[in-house]
Amino acid sequence: MILFPNAKINIGLRILRRRPDGYHDIESVFVPLPWCDILEIVPAQGPEGTFNIVGTDILKLADNNDNIVVKALKALAGYLGRELPPLDIYLSKLIPTGAGLGGGSADAAFAIKGANELLSLGLDDSTLAKIAAKVGADCPFFIYNRPMLVRGIGDIMTPVDASLLDDLWIVAAKIPGTEVSTREAYAGVTPHNLPDGSDFASAINCRPEEWVARGLINDFEESVFAGQPKVGELKALFATTGCAYCSMSGSGSTVFAVYDTSAAANDTKTIIAAAYPEADIFTGRLSSSSPR
Repeated sequence: MILFPNAKINIGLRILRRRPDGYHDIESVFVPLPWCDILEIVPAQGPEGTFNIVGTDILKLADNNDNIVVKALKALAGYLGRELPPLDIYLSKLIPTGAGLGGGSADAAFAIKGANELLSLGLDDSTLAKIAAKVGADCPFFIYNRPMLVRGIGDIMTPVDASLLDDLWIVAAKIPGTEVSTREAYAGVTPHNLPDGSDFASAINCRPEEWVARGLINDFEESVFAGQPKVGELKALFATTGCAYCSMSGSGSTVFAVYDTSAAANDTKTIIAAAYPEADIFTGRLSSSSPR
């Protein structure tokens, strides 16, 4: 079985408050992005399963058991109360890491979904999402993999009507060496103590030129740009390209911009590539439905 775990972007990310448990309540719109890794899961050829990962931008771990994909399958086994049959897993990383795109979370969620199908476990999405939540806060989103209004610590998800996205093209770029850990990003941000219930769900169906005025901004940008000036410079360059909207995704460090036509997106890709030849760049069409 071959799967294509896709990334996500945040259109707006507000930090509402710090919770007594040390986490933060957020509000954001998560949108799937068809920038994909490649994940293959097959019955093991030997008596024990294996895990293999390749890619130019991967987190080097001393023990494969620490990889989020392996942890996800262990969480699935824990829910079932029994070991899974041995599996050989091959992961090719194409989504940049430390980029605010949720690539690792997507890999974990797709591994759970893939094992559920391959092994004919018959678990529904709601159950898979509960299992995924034990692995990481963003993982349940990739079980459903459609535009969602996300609240709480990222665990409260509500589907949103985002049909306007179907008319938009996106360019996303990440400069190597600008990685930002989630812990560092939260440490540098000041919660706004905003009330719940902002109108993100309706804002996402306004024209993207209106998104900033409707509150769809990323509260992490100020602190991330201070620590990683190149990320701020990248956003400033995007802003000169005639885009309808540009923002950093998640806690960084990918910056993206949206356009009305593929020609405008491709022209921007050329501009970004010329300015930052080392950057990872994705161009494609957004969608109001799952890319898979």
